[in-house]
Amino acid sequence: MTGGIGSGKSSVAQLFVAEGVTVIDADAFAHDLTGPGGAAMAAIRAAFGDEMVDVNGALDRARMRSAAFADASVRKRLEAILHPMIGAATEQRAAAATSPYVVLMIPLLVESGAAPRRCDRVLVVDCPEEEQIRRVMARSKLKQEEVEAIMATQASRTARLAQADDVIDNGGAPSQLPPQVDALHRRYLSLAAQARNA
Repeated sequence: MTGGIGSGKSSVAQLFVAEGVTVIDADAFAHDLTGPGGAAMAAIRAAFGDEMVDVNGALDRARMRSAAFADASVRKRLEAILHPMIGAATEQRAAAATSPYVVLMIPLLVESGAAPRRCDRVLVVDCPEEEQIRRVMARSKLKQEEVEAIMATQASRTARLAQADDVIDNGGAPSQLPPQVDALHRRYLSLAAQARNA
């Protein structure tokens, strides 16, 4: 499952969890890896220096965000450290899951090019870009230009939708989400049963 910032991935994830599905959040692993004493911090310090590490020994996210937006090579170097670690953690968690299928929540799935080799289907949570901006400004107290800068580093809405096998439209009221997730859940259960019996 993927989608741009503010598209509502977390809301959709909660609905899958309520159906008893294991949802694995790549961002949560990234936060663990870059938190105080996180497994990626030694490599990050070696690659970027002490100025990217805060007083608690965690990644200084604001400083890294600024550096990554100013220079795409910074983001690529950080991703080269984090992505293999996140990949290993998600594979381990997926292997241990007991639900009939697993949802990997990977915000940068399209950007990383990982979709075809890691997933049976790609679900895109979609909403209009102006709605993304409004939600992120309200949630994160960022200015519009800051949100737009983040969106500019992500795949375009068109590129994400081009990769989608399934789409959840989250441009409307929250009440429109549960029926869409329920329908997909039933479909995924059926596909999982077919795969087991193949």
